Amino acid sequence: MGTQNPSAPPRARSASAANPTRTRHHGGGIVHENTRHTTRFVVIGNHLVQHKELSLLAIGLGCHLQSLPTGAGADIKSLTARFPEGPTRIAAALRELEAHGYLRRERVRTPTGRIITRTISCNQPGNRPGNPPKAPLREAADTGCPDRRSARPAATDRPSRPREPRPRKALPAVPQPDCTLPGLLRTAVDLLTDLRRHDSRLLLSAADTAHLAPGVAAWLERDVLPSAVRRALTADLPDELLRRPAALLAHRLSDRLPPPAPFRAPAPPPPVRLLLHNCDGCDRGFRAPEPGLCRDCRPTTGPGGCVPA
Repeated sequence: MGTQNPSAPPRARSASAANPTRTRHHGGGIVHENTRHTTRFVVIGNHLVQHKELSLLAIGLGCHLQSLPTGAGADIKSLTARFPEGPTRIAAALRELEAHGYLRRERVRTPTGRIITRTISCNQPGNRPGNPPKAPLREAADTGCPDRRSARPAATDRPSRPREPRPRKALPAVPQPDCTLPGLLRTAVDLLTDLRRHDSRLLLSAADTAHLAPGVAAWLERDVLPSAVRRALTADLPDELLRRPAALLAHRLSDRLPPPAPFRAPAPPPPVRLLLHNCDGCDRGFRAPEPGLCRDCRPTTGPGGCVPA
């Protein structure tokens, strides 16, 4: 009992707190109990679920988007109704996924002419259908040879040509009214100018307003109320920023133009009401074109136009 073992340490040594394998060496950490999935599963790469720059909300949202079937709602409103997070946090997570290539949003026009936003979820950032997948990046081995690629002139060293401004695309044609009354066009211009009060994205320039005013006048000419025209132009607008609001309004003015008003026969003139007079004989009131005797006091004519005695 008095003999000591010189090879045994005097006390146990504790692992460093900064050592990431400390918990693993002591039997802690996560343990997986995996069961093979045969239905209702999706394959997600570790580059997403273990991303070092994405937030936990963005990683979870990216996994959810990759598990959705084609055609499911993936906009901010649908995701807000599905999860307890608010629209601000979900919008920020979508921007993270878009910045790292896991999400792509494109604006397309449907066969009916409506502009919608299509959300595309990418399980491999940078790889699109039809392009071969990129090989994983590997660190270059240190061979002691000079890198010849560094001797090549960089693409940024080449003189860049100044880009010419692209010509502005003409707006779609709008319907033209049959009559161009100044009051009708003034009402149309006032209606277009007031659209920005209902949606700030519908701020139109003077040139766009002058182009769209005849189309609004054609609607007003067909007995459409200004409130109905305003509702047709501002209803069901996309949630994203409108790049060319005037082009969208021009398309709606042409695509949703109502038919001409039905023919209405002119109303018959109101019946003529004779003036009221007092009879000169009995002082009774009667209606006649001129004052005189009433029907009872007026003498009746017999055969041949003579007045009986």
